Amino acid sequence: MRTTHVLVPPSTSSPEVRRRQRRAVAALVVTLIALVIALVLVVSNGSRSLAEIAGGSGQPVVFDPVGDTGSVLTSEHGYIAEGEGLSVFDEQAPAVTRLNPELLDALRRAATDAGADGVDFEINSGWRSPEYQSFLLRAAVDDYGSEAEAARWVATAQTSAHVSGDAVDIGPLTSTDWLAQHGARYGLCQIYGNESWHYELRPDAVDAGCPPAYSDPTEDPRMHG
Repeated sequence: MRTTHVLVPPSTSSPEVRRRQRRAVAALVVTLIALVIALVLVVSNGSRSLAEIAGGSGQPVVFDPVGDTGSVLTSEHGYIAEGEGLSVFDEQAPAVTRLNPELLDALRRAATDAGADGVDFEINSGWRSPEYQSFLLRAAVDDYGSEAEAARWVATAQTSAHVSGDAVDIGPLTSTDWLAQHGARYGLCQIYGNESWHYELRPDAVDAGCPPAYSDPTEDPRMHG
């Protein structure tokens, strides 16, 4: 007589089965989290957040920003990568060397004196090509949802003081604090109340002090010229 063996599956309530189920659920959760993170990176990769547009610290990573012509923006456009602020004494980067010579001279004199106080200047954004400026404006519109709101932070390529080489965004916070106290003696003034990092040269400030800052760029007559 043949004996038939029937395989009976283990009870789903057994400890071993429960352990396997927990491991499967955990693996699925990890996979889903990884997919969500990847999706966020892909979506955010095409534009800059406010922090980066503003030139402040804590900027997000941006991979190969693409300008108006479809070309990748490089240092030749004045692009400075996140976390790679430049010395005001840099002699190679266009973001520094294409600044107005008088502005650059004032910055270097101020940086020398600030250094004696233990404060180091970094240029987070200086001269920018029109293509780079247009890229930043498009990103600002995406971030803020309207051209009107974006205009409070980013100028057009036709009106930007960065494009003309007449403005710098300075960091870190210790540097802007130092400039807020001492910048006028070099003619270096904060121009906009909402941009503590944005400085331009105002030679009259050496004797008369810096003029009152505009609340934001939309109050600046140059932006409507």
